[in-house]
Amino acid sequence: MAVELYCGVQSCCLCALEEAKMAATVKGPVAVEDVNVTFEDQQKINKFARNTSRMTELKSEIDAKKKSLQDLQDASDDLMMLDDDALLIPYQIGDVFISHTQEETQEMLEAAKEALEQEVKGLEKQVSAIQDVLGDLKVQLYAKFGNNINLEADES
Repeated sequence: MAVELYCGVQSCCLCALEEAKMAATVKGPVAVEDVNVTFEDQQKINKFARNTSRMTELKSEIDAKKKSLQDLQDASDDLMMLDDDALLIPYQIGDVFISHTQEETQEMLEAAKEALEQEVKGLEKQVSAIQDVLGDLKVQLYAKFGNNINLEADES
């Protein structure tokens, strides 16, 4: 009886005993044993998939926030190069641009950078917590299924 282990995330965990059996027949005499997949095992596989997906989303969000942070830093640097202190600088708040003095704009840019840095730190903490959960799940799943399960992300 062939039992398929599938986590639901195509890019990281196509975990099928059928694939292992096909690979064994193609590569040679590698024995693939039938492993009973319990409901709890499937729940762990699903949890692994959800967490992997969430971690990918968080990493994308971190990258976007880091780009925004770099944009704010560039704007701050450009603002420092201005010679005219009396010049009013438009600063976007929501959909509206409001003109402020150079000093006020610089303060607003610094506050926005600090807020983004805090958001990035919070997201990185979430990623770290998810990585801990994934590490624990990997240990448990590899202990039970060995080479019959693939929990590594594809690099393609």
